[in-house]
Parts: sequence; C-alpha cells; structure tokens
Amino acid sequence: AAPAAAPPVEAAPEPAAETVVEAPAEAAGGPAPPQSIRVSVDVLEDLMTLVSELVLTRNQLMQLARARDDQAYSVPLQRLSHITSDLQDGVMKTRMQPIGNAWQKLPRLVRDLARELGKKIELEMRGAETELDRQVLELIKDPLTHMVRNSADHGLESTEARRAAGKPETGRITLNAYHEGGHILIEIADDGKGLDTARIGEKAVAQGLATEAELAGMSDREIHRFIFRAGFSTAAAVTAVSGRGVGMDVVKTNVERIGGTIDVASTLGRGTTFTIKIPLTLAIVSALVVEVAGERFAIPQIGVLELVRVGGASGAQVERIKDAPVLRLRDRLLPLVGLARVLGLEEEPPQDGAGGDVGFVVVTQVGPSLFGLIVDRVHDTEEIVVKPVPPILRHIGVFSGNTILGDGSVIMILDPNGIARATGVAAEGAGLRAGAAQAGAVRSSEKTALLLFRAGDATPKAVPLGLVARLDDLPVDRIEQSGGAPVVQYRGQLMPLLSMTGGGLSAEAEQRGRQTVLVFSERERSLGLMVDAILDVVEERLEVKGGGDRPGFLGSAVVAGKVTEVIDTAWWLRQAGGDWFRPGAAAEAARRLLVVEDSAFFRELVVPTLSAAGYEVVAVGQPSEALALREAGAEFDAIVSDIEMPGMDGFGFARAVREGGAWAALPLVALSGRADPAALAQARAAGFTDFVPKYDREALVESLRSCLAVALSI
Repeated sequence: AAPAAAPPVEAAPEPAAETVVEAPAEAAGGPAPPQSIRVSVDVLEDLMTLVSELVLTRNQLMQLARARDDQAYSVPLQRLSHITSDLQDGVMKTRMQPIGNAWQKLPRLVRDLARELGKKIELEMRGAETELDRQVLELIKDPLTHMVRNSADHGLESTEARRAAGKPETGRITLNAYHEGGHILIEIADDGKGLDTARIGEKAVAQGLATEAELAGMSDREIHRFIFRAGFSTAAAVTAVSGRGVGMDVVKTNVERIGGTIDVASTLGRGTTFTIKIPLTLAIVSALVVEVAGERFAIPQIGVLELVRVGGASGAQVERIKDAPVLRLRDRLLPLVGLARVLGLEEEPPQDGAGGDVGFVVVTQVGPSLFGLIVDRVHDTEEIVVKPVPPILRHIGVFSGNTILGDGSVIMILDPNGIARATGVAAEGAGLRAGAAQAGAVRSSEKTALLLFRAGDATPKAVPLGLVARLDDLPVDRIEQSGGAPVVQYRGQLMPLLSMTGGGLSAEAEQRGRQTVLVFSERERSLGLMVDAILDVVEERLEVKGGGDRPGFLGSAVVAGKVTEVIDTAWWLRQAGGDWFRPGAAAEAARRLLVVEDSAFFRELVVPTLSAAGYEVVAVGQPSEALALREAGAEFDAIVSDIEMPGMDGFGFARAVREGGAWAALPLVALSGRADPAALAQARAAGFTDFVPKYDREALVESLRSCLAVALSI
C-alpha cells in the first residue's frame, strides 16, 4: 500500500511578506510559549498610511493653535500630539524586523565561497537583533551580499599568503550592526590585505580622475574612495565571484537611494572596513524646513551637521575664489552651493559678505565631503511624511520626495547626494583642493592657471595653481615653534611655515585669529607659505618681465589687468631646507626646450622657471610621450630629462635618443637627486651631455647656456 500522504505543513512566511505579532498562550508546564497572529503586510501598510495622515493632521492643528494662541485647545492638542506619537511608534514597531533576517543566507554563501576560492573563511555576525524598517531591510540585502562576496574574494588573502604574512590561516569577515542617533550603522570588515593606496592612485591618474599633484594633496582615505567610481577596479582580473571596485559604484548608488552613506577605511596588510549609515525608516523622518527665493524646502536631518549664519556685522563672511563662493569654517575652506541657482529659481544676490544679512549656510555631509547650502531663511525642524517624487520630476535628481506641511502646503524634500552630483562640489576625490588637471604636454606658450593672493604690500602675487596642493585657513593657536621657526602639525608630520614678509604672523592674521596658508606638497614633503588673503584664480599666458633679481620672485607680469609679482616657488622651498633641491639664481637664454619629468609637481615647477629665463618649454610626463613627439616631427634645441622614472628611466631614454633620428645630436641635460660620481659617470655613458643635481636652478640654466653655445659653434 502506498504510504499515507504527510499532512500539509504551512511554510514559514518570508519577512517581506508577513509580520508576526507575539502573544502569550497557555502551555502545560513551564512558561507559556509565544503564539503568532499572522497579519498581512497590506494591512500594516494601510495602517502606516493612516498614521502618516494623522501626523499631517496633527501638525496642521498644532500650527493653527500656535497662530491663534487659543489656550482652550492647547491641552487637548498636546494630548492628541502625545497619542499620535505613541501610535506612530507602535505602528513603526510592527514594521521593524531584525537585520539578521537579511543575513540568513550569508553563512552558507561564505561556506560556498571558501570552497570555491580554496580559502579558509570565518564569518562573524554581531548585532543581528538590531531592528530596522522592513522596506529598508529589503533594499539593503543586495548591497550587503555583494560586500561580503567582495571581502571574501579580493579582501582576504589566500591561505599561503596569510601564512607568509604571519596571520592566522583562517580569514575573518565581520558583520556588525548597531543603532546610533536614529540611524543604523552596518560595518563589513575583513582582516585581509587592505587596499593598495599606491595602486589606486596609479589607476586614478591613468583614468584621468586626478593628477599626481592632486593625489599628493589627498589623504589615504580620499584616495580609497576612488573605488566607488563607476568602472574603477584595481583587480588584475575580474573573477566570476566579484572584483573589488567593480560594482562598488552600484552599491554606493543603492545605499544613497535610501538616504544612506557609505565610507571605507583601510590599512595595507591589516584589512578593510566599509561603514554603511542608513535611516531607520523611510516613511516618517525629521527634516529641516528652509526657504529659498520665497519657496520652502525640506532637508533630511541625517545629512545636516550644523547651521552657520553668514553676513551682517557678527556673522561669518562668504568669500569668492574665481566666482565660486566659499566659507571659512574653523580650520577649512568650505565650498558653497546656492540653492536658488541649483533649483532654477531667481539668482541669489552677490555673496560679498559686506553688510546686511546674507542668510544661512546649511553645512551638509555627503560621504567624507562637506559643503554648504546657501538658504535665505531657516524655519523649523519638523517630522515629515515622505511621499514619493512624482514621475514628472524624477529626472531632476535633486529631490528625494515631497511632503505636506502643517499649513497644508506641499513642499519638495531635497536630496543632498543629488545636489552634490548635480553641482560636482562633493564629487569623489574632489573637494576644495587647488590643482589643475592637465592632460598631455604642458606648454609655456599656453594659458596657465594662476592663484592670486596678497602678502605684505598691496601688490598682487601669483603662483601657478598646479603647484598648490591645498589652501588652508589655520587658527593661529595651532601654529607652534620648532627651532625658532613656525611649524604646524599637518597630517601626522610637522610642516614648516614661511612668512613672505620675513617676520612671523601678520597683524591682520593676529587680529583675525586665523592664518591663510598655501600648502605645497611633493610625496612626503610639505611646506606652508603664510599669506594675507586669497584674491582669485585666473587663466592667463604667463609672460614674466624684468625684476627677477629680487630674491623669491621670478619677476612681474600683467595678470587680470594688474601688475602682479610672480613668486619663485623654488626659492621659497629652498628656505624651508630639507631635500627638495639645492639653491640657484636667474639666467637668460632664448631656445625651445623639451622637459621630461614624471612628477607633475616638478613639471609645474620647472616650466615657469625656465619660461621666466626666456625659454619656450614643452613638458611631458613619460619618455614614451617624448619619443612620440620625435616621431611626430617636433623640433627642440635641447632636452632636459629626469633620471628616476617608472618604466623607461632617464638612461634608457638617453640611449633611445642617441640611437638615431632627428634628436640624436641634441644636448641632453640630466636631472637627478643623486649627485655622486657614479651617477655622473653612468649618465655620461648613457649619452647625456651634462648632469645637474635636482633642482639647482642656477646650475641648470648655466648648463643649458653652455650646451647650447657649444651646439651653435659646431
């Protein structure tokens, strides 16, 4: 006989389909076990909608009561407000589910990955009982799964590599979730090899996302965030499991879509930690109501750090660098965005910071980047019910929804992430860093981006923008003394400070309590030049005239219609000591030069220096680019080349030039940080005409003069 069919067993519901409400029940012996009542999600959604409408009605009644100042209704309305809040909390709890429901499949996923990759992997989950809204839970599942696969595949080393590094053979992936200030923080950490900062920097330069000068001014954390750029990857090969960087932009987009943020912290050889910050719920949020050009908007408080009043006699002042508004906020220059301009409303009045009430700046954070939103008025904070963006407005990208205020008016909810993307003010790897992204050759005959500033007297001063790594506004109490010279603690090191006036702090800086500093950085070296004020950034062809005999200045030029002194950056760097280069002075010549230098910093340094000496200069970053110019028929009178370069070094380049072609007989001058006899002999053997220590301006110009004189006499 056929076996009797087993009675049907009701499958356990998926968390996204139903919610379980526990109630006590009788049981024989011992405590009563929990009993479940199955409630359809549709019923809970309807309840949430009704509570949302009740919150809107409560807000409207409270606003009416405040306007009329009617004491008869104040007590009942206050009671209604408390009941509404309690009811809202109760309904929200029915939507809450432990985040462990999104982690249920991860242990098996990790076991399968360990088997497939041939690694030993241990998954540790903490805070699985942390609750968040069901809607948020569903949206966070896929990003979490990808992050775990990513950590297992490219975060953790192989067993042999871990053994060689002195680590336990079993790699560990840790998931940790906890509440913090009305948000959920989820950490995905591994104890693997960490992110290779140098490799990420190389890829960023190769893909045109940053220049070497910009990278020199970035922290490791800023460089690591390049992995969130679309299509960015440092993996040697994209595997079927994952690729660190491949798809990370999708993870970031999905997290930001629910109003969250993602950040990364990594230490080479020790591991990587991704931190995701998301709101508890998407239904009812606390928001700041602001006004711009007569229109009101809501900004979710998750991204609001502080409010700053600007203008007037006591408020902070908005300044401008090349028509871009900035705000000096404590120890940094904060880029500003005018909401009226972004939203297509009437243009805000010029923010010159002179008299009158300009308004307020809402300091907002997107990832690690800070920027300010300029608004006219700040009304109040209010709990708002988030309604979806109408289809007709979804293409705009700066709105995350709309809501109804207590007075019945409908306002839009702003999305700080969308505003950052639309304006580019907080793009990955950007921020308020001075740096010129120049592709290809740098030509002295073309326009150069110049930073104009004031120091000492009223005559404007200029420096090539590409040399400046950062603009800092430091509190004077951070400036200390070391060996009788001013220094400041800068990124874990002591950075020397130089005053252009020959003394210490200017009277203006002492009165204001802050010192403006131009920071020059090349790899691990940094120097701060103390100035009085930043004036502007302009693009002009740099034609330096006379006056080069004054120490610290290349001469004068007409910039933006005014006589401007062009500083000799090399001279100021020499005053700081260290191993930047050696001293020098001015000279003169009139020839066409090719400079081959892999460091963007030294390219920016040598072009205006030789240009001021009368040469027409073309600078390239690699020997291959120089040889390509030779094949294209470019003509030069002499070549100046660095020795230490990746790929083909200076010796290989010299041999390639001497092998034949149009440049075979050109004078070749070698630049190197090594000045020993062995290096000189090797340079002569490779075909260099002369050898100059890097960077001795006087010796370089004298060498070029001598080499060109010999070439003319032949």
